[in-house]
Amino acid sequence: MKKLLIYLAAILLIMSCKPVQKTTAINQEELIDMETISQNIEDCMENSTCTLEIIPNKTIEFKKDKFNIGYPVINNGNKILLKYTFSKNTEKSLKDGSYTEIVYAELSSIENMTLINQDLQQIKLYFGRLCYCKGETGYFPIEKGSFSIARLSENKFNFDINFTITQVPQIISSINQTISLK
Repeated sequence: MKKLLIYLAAILLIMSCKPVQKTTAINQEELIDMETISQNIEDCMENSTCTLEIIPNKTIEFKKDKFNIGYPVINNGNKILLKYTFSKNTEKSLKDGSYTEIVYAELSSIENMTLINQDLQQIKLYFGRLCYCKGETGYFPIEKGSFSIARLSENKFNFDINFTITQVPQIISSINQTISLK
């Protein structure tokens, strides 16, 4: 009888235990106190639209699908994403005529920095080519080039990115933009 009670107590104890749940919640102290900033670029190429976005409290990782094409996965986090988008203006009647290039960087903060070549992956600097271009689309790590941020004033920064990609053709190879954080 004593063994039966011990056995039942052990079963109750096991059944009452709650599994430890992993959480990816970000503490309020870790969040970056900044609004998303989106700025249209006036000196974009002819018949094109360019935007520069600063997106706080996100992280990015790059994965590959079953066809080995890279794509971004954006999650909540405690980093700042820099996103530069170049899109060719195309006729609406062309169903497969769209063409977009995107450059992403994941920053811990917006502060003076300079990175070159392999060090560019410290900020997950990636180039994306999105088009109906069989075998020449997807996201690729930028491993040859330079990235710098320079503070111009209290809330004004200059981003300067120069790079080359060997995996696919590219239109954008240089980005030099100033953005105000207020």
